[in-house]
Amino acid sequence: MGSLGSLIPLLLMFVLFYFLLIRPQQKRQKAVQSMQGGLAKGDKIITIGGLHGIVDSLDENKMVIRCGDGSRLTYDRAAVREVTEKAQEKSVSLDK
Repeated sequence: MGSLGSLIPLLLMFVLFYFLLIRPQQKRQKAVQSMQGGLAKGDKIITIGGLHGIVDSLDENKMVIRCGDGSRLTYDRAAVREVTEKAQEKSVSLDK
């Protein structure tokens, strides 16, 4: 019974760390991966370095960002911090 009494605080501390530290970090990581995987041409983004630009082209691991002055810079997809505005999808009308 004495060993069970000393084991309960250790288990309680592990459960507390899991719900306060590990689980939220896993959720953030999944959200970042889905955001970076969902990038599309024309999205307005901000990089981790603070560069604001528009996605000009995408590759599997790299992308080209068009800046305000028209220059094009190549970055890794992992450098994107947030998408500020998604590209508007071009609607195709079938009116004849």
